Amino acid sequence: MQYKKDLFFDGNSEWEDLGNGVKRQFVGYNSQIMMVIVKFEKDAIGTLHQHFHSQITYVAEGSFEVTNNNKTKILNKGDGFFAQPNIEHGVVCLEEGILIDSFTPYREDFMK
Repeated sequence: MQYKKDLFFDGNSEWEDLGNGVKRQFVGYNSQIMMVIVKFEKDAIGTLHQHFHSQITYVAEGSFEVTNNNKTKILNKGDGFFAQPNIEHGVVCLEEGILIDSFTPYREDFMK
């Protein structure tokens, strides 16, 4: 698999509108790792879900109610969480914000 890009500059990757107040932008990826920026409008929901990938998420902006492995906490700018493989997780955006998601291996299901 080819890598997506060597360098990322704000604006050189298009935003994908996922609907319901959520957009994502790919920073870069190869077959082993992927980083994605996800923008949420206030009250937008990242529905509870699970997948076989390991995921680390960093709150770059805003405030989110995060459910991870049946525990719910409020996370703010500078906080983050680790979603183990096959563990249910999701978010509700309390204050407009941005999450930085990293996955391993990359999310083939995100590619069209």
